[in-house]
Amino acid sequence: MMKTKILTAVSTIMLFVPWTILPLRTFSWALESPAAEIIIACYAAFMIFSGIFTILSYVMAKAQSNLMKFCLVVNSLYAVAGAAFLAMMFLSR
Repeated sequence: MMKTKILTAVSTIMLFVPWTILPLRTFSWALESPAAEIIIACYAAFMIFSGIFTILSYVMAKAQSNLMKFCLVVNSLYAVAGAAFLAMMFLSR
Protein backbone atom coordinates (compact mmCIF):
# COMPACT_ATOMS: atom_id res chain seq x y z
CA MET A 1 0.00 0.00 0.00
CA MET A 2 2.77 2.44 0.90
CA LYS A 3 4.78 1.41 -2.16
CA THR A 4 1.90 2.27 -4.48
CA LYS A 5 1.49 5.68 -2.85
CA ILE A 6 5.20 6.44 -3.30
CA LEU A 7 5.11 5.35 -6.94
CA THR A 8 2.02 7.49 -7.51
CA ALA A 9 3.70 10.49 -5.88
CA VAL A 10 6.83 10.08 -8.02
CA SER A 11 4.75 9.76 -11.19
CA THR A 12 2.76 12.85 -10.23
CA ILE A 13 5.92 14.90 -9.70
CA MET A 14 7.17 13.69 -13.08
CA LEU A 15 4.12 15.33 -14.67
CA PHE A 16 5.43 18.81 -13.91
CA VAL A 17 9.16 18.46 -14.62
CA PRO A 18 8.93 18.84 -18.44
CA TRP A 19 7.25 22.22 -18.00
CA THR A 20 10.36 23.58 -16.27
CA ILE A 21 11.92 23.95 -19.72
CA LEU A 22 9.77 27.04 -20.34
CA PRO A 23 11.40 29.31 -17.74
CA LEU A 24 14.79 27.77 -18.54
CA ARG A 25 14.46 28.79 -22.19
CA THR A 26 14.03 32.46 -21.25
CA PHE A 27 17.82 32.69 -20.81
CA SER A 28 19.71 33.62 -23.96
CA TRP A 29 22.40 30.97 -23.40
CA ALA A 30 19.71 28.26 -23.44
CA LEU A 31 18.71 29.19 -26.99
CA GLU A 32 22.19 28.88 -28.48
CA SER A 33 23.78 25.76 -29.86
CA PRO A 34 24.95 23.36 -28.39
CA ALA A 35 23.18 24.17 -25.10
CA ALA A 36 19.75 24.11 -26.75
CA GLU A 37 20.28 20.64 -28.20
CA ILE A 38 21.62 19.29 -24.92
CA ILE A 39 18.69 20.71 -22.95
CA ILE A 40 16.12 19.34 -25.37
CA ALA A 41 17.78 15.91 -25.46
CA CYS A 42 17.90 15.72 -21.66
CA TYR A 43 14.27 16.72 -21.29
CA ALA A 44 13.23 14.25 -24.01
CA ALA A 45 15.15 11.44 -22.28
CA PHE A 46 13.49 12.33 -18.98
CA MET A 47 10.06 12.32 -20.65
CA ILE A 48 10.70 8.87 -22.09
CA PHE A 49 11.95 7.63 -18.72
CA SER A 50 8.91 9.02 -16.89
CA GLY A 51 6.57 7.33 -19.34
CA ILE A 52 8.29 3.97 -18.94
CA PHE A 53 8.46 4.37 -15.16
CA THR A 54 4.74 5.14 -14.93
CA ILE A 55 3.77 2.26 -17.21
CA LEU A 56 5.87 -0.18 -15.18
CA SER A 57 4.49 1.19 -11.91
CA TYR A 58 0.93 0.82 -13.16
CA VAL A 59 1.32 -2.66 -14.60
CA MET A 60 3.89 -4.41 -12.43
CA ALA A 61 3.41 -2.73 -9.04
CA LYS A 62 -0.37 -2.51 -9.53
CA ALA A 63 -0.51 1.16 -8.54
CA GLN A 64 -3.90 1.67 -10.18
CA SER A 65 -5.57 4.62 -8.48
CA ASN A 66 -7.43 7.28 -10.45
CA LEU A 67 -4.50 9.69 -10.07
CA MET A 68 -2.15 7.02 -11.39
CA LYS A 69 -4.42 6.47 -14.39
CA PHE A 70 -4.17 10.18 -15.17
CA CYS A 71 -0.38 10.07 -14.73
CA LEU A 72 -0.26 7.03 -17.01
CA VAL A 73 -2.03 8.85 -19.84
CA VAL A 74 -0.07 12.10 -19.54
CA ASN A 75 3.36 10.51 -19.01
CA SER A 76 2.74 8.11 -21.90
CA LEU A 77 1.99 11.10 -24.13
CA TYR A 78 5.16 12.76 -22.83
CA ALA A 79 7.14 9.61 -23.70
CA VAL A 80 5.81 9.57 -27.25
CA ALA A 81 6.56 13.29 -27.66
CA GLY A 82 10.06 12.84 -26.21
CA ALA A 83 10.79 10.00 -28.62
CA ALA A 84 9.56 12.19 -31.48
CA PHE A 85 11.78 15.08 -30.36
CA LEU A 86 14.84 12.82 -30.22
CA ALA A 87 14.01 11.32 -33.61
CA MET A 88 13.67 14.78 -35.15
CA MET A 89 17.01 15.82 -33.64
CA PHE A 90 18.85 12.77 -34.98
CA LEU A 91 17.18 12.77 -38.38
CA SER A 92 17.98 16.43 -38.98
CA ARG A 93 21.74 15.79 -38.64
